[in-house]
Amino acid sequence: MLNVAQTTLADSISYNGIGLHAANEVHMVLRPAPADTGIIFVRTDLPGHPSVPARLSNVTNTMRATTLENGEAKVFTVEHLLSALQGLQIDNCIVEMNSVEPPVADGSSLTFVHLIEQVGTVSLDAPRCVLTVKKQHIVQDQDKFIAIIPYDGFRITFTSINPHPLLGVQFMDTEIADKQQYIQDVAPARTIAFTQEFEMLKKLGLGKGGTIENVVVYDEHTCLSTLRFYDELVRHKVLDIVGDMALIGKPIKGHIIAVKSSHKLNNRLANEIFKEVD
Repeated sequence: MLNVAQTTLADSISYNGIGLHAANEVHMVLRPAPADTGIIFVRTDLPGHPSVPARLSNVTNTMRATTLENGEAKVFTVEHLLSALQGLQIDNCIVEMNSVEPPVADGSSLTFVHLIEQVGTVSLDAPRCVLTVKKQHIVQDQDKFIAIIPYDGFRITFTSINPHPLLGVQFMDTEIADKQQYIQDVAPARTIAFTQEFEMLKKLGLGKGGTIENVVVYDEHTCLSTLRFYDELVRHKVLDIVGDMALIGKPIKGHIIAVKSSHKLNNRLANEIFKEVD
């Protein structure tokens, strides 16, 4: 299912943009990293360039996005970039940013996928350690749940249920271990927002960098954006799970089954899975 050797980028590559929530200008550089480094975010705008590894132990907030903190180093809305790295099976990478948030780009992980494809990847002289899930784990919150069961691969089955007349029930079942399937079916899916949420988001200081191009926006009855998929919502939910599971720190073998899950539930499941690490 997965490459035997760990991987990293073949070269460095940069990208400029604004963050989805803070809307700050950000210069991001993805750099190769040695084996067993994992994914590390470096705040180049702060004194001493503090860093925060992309690990579960550094998650401090899961409201609307995933936030990581380690001392002075804080980054948030990291899940789209982590999803691209996980989907393309990149084990080691240094992510340098001169702001608190990666660029929103097109609102999906596709821009980051293209960046990785531009420079390519290299195998490292170290084995990739895969976490093979040995038992069922489930996390529930009223009518929402996310679970994982043993499986020879990495598969995600997600059911989204939304009262909006254009959304309703959406279902997706896909093999994330297949890089091309991830790129084709998951990576292009953008995040979703509703116009009635805008005032609340504004009060929370969120969503400042969102547009109808990098966010799929719905009002009460219509979609204001041009959809890439009729079921873009559920595809983006799968994208988010891939990114949130990357925080385990190693690829997993298992079948994730979710209904109406969120970053919060994704994180709780990831912590349950992490308990199986030897």
